[in-house]
Amino acid sequence: MTLMRVLPFTKFLLEQTVTEGDNVIDATAGNGHDTLFLAQMVGDAGKVYAFDIQENAVQATRNRVKEFSNVEVILDSHAKIEQYVKEEIGAAVFNLGYLPKGDHSIITKSETTLSAIRQCIQLLKDNGLVVIVIYSGHEGGSEERDAVLDYVQHLPQTKFDVLKYQFINQQHSPPFLVAIEKKQLKNNASK
Repeated sequence: MTLMRVLPFTKFLLEQTVTEGDNVIDATAGNGHDTLFLAQMVGDAGKVYAFDIQENAVQATRNRVKEFSNVEVILDSHAKIEQYVKEEIGAAVFNLGYLPKGDHSIITKSETTLSAIRQCIQLLKDNGLVVIVIYSGHEGGSEERDAVLDYVQHLPQTKFDVLKYQFINQQHSPPFLVAIEKKQLKNNASK
């Protein structure tokens, strides 16, 4: 067995959760790689909402998913998810930090990230998943990392399972994964 790196493990978790026809969110579209991955998984019956605040990220994502009619790429903050997404979602994915090969001074921030995570959790169906890849090796990254960890550690264990997947012997603040799974409540199990 070989241990999975963080990004392949993130995709593995999403593959175990997302089904055809689901509505899903890419909260940090970036260059559109996760948006494309999600669009392929949900199929024509599903929908992907992809958010980014940078025009160049939105354009890169639109170019990457131009063959897919089930994707809505939104030039806006992920803190405004509830203004765009009204349906229940099967999953949401976040890649925190800055846009690779972009302006490193434009970063995700704890206030908007926490707001977006809360909104995704509210929209999440039973057994749905929010996955957050945390990059913290840049200025401002450790504050966001700490805020996210503090928030998820206090989610009620009766409603959520929270996983932290991290390689602990690597240098230079390697990324790690936090996954939040909404439990199926017993009274919903009989539906």
